[in-house]
Amino acid sequence: MSKIKISNNAFPYPMPMVIVGTKNGNIENYMAAAWVSRVNFTPPLIGVAIGKSHLTCRLIHENKEFSISVPGTEIIKETDYCGLVSGEKTDKSKIFEAFYGELKNAPMIKNCAVTMECKLTNIMELPTNHFFVGEIINAYAEDAFMTNGKPDINKINPFTLSMPDNRYFSVGKFAGNAWKIGIN
Repeated sequence: MSKIKISNNAFPYPMPMVIVGTKNGNIENYMAAAWVSRVNFTPPLIGVAIGKSHLTCRLIHENKEFSISVPGTEIIKETDYCGLVSGEKTDKSKIFEAFYGELKNAPMIKNCAVTMECKLTNIMELPTNHFFVGEIINAYAEDAFMTNGKPDINKINPFTLSMPDNRYFSVGKFAGNAWKIGIN
């Protein structure tokens, strides 16, 4: 099979969709994001890239806290909406029911299966984005989304983003056990 050269503006697949939560004064603000990844095991760190022009970027700088909520496909429209409108012009606080853990500027979404409250630890300035690294202070899940005490991807039913075609996909079928199938 021969390879063809494509745009260097390529993306890894899949890119998990999350909702980043921040506070704008007393108002919860939410933004859909797909440029997110765990970046360290101990301490548990997660990173998210956010455009410099977004209100969420400014609020994370100010508050030094944020949340990551993992939506399921049942709230795909609400998640997409949070990525379409700016918190500068639209109050997104009524889209979801919020709850708080220890951090008072990291609103988490009750109807998301998995949520994490994060304390900002590092910021990397990039040409058009800031890459925020936060320590996961606490993570939350409902028992309905767990199997044997661990989050169950089939019960969570998360979705991913593909770019540059800008389409959402639900998570696929089981393919094998990590760190086991490669051993002969």
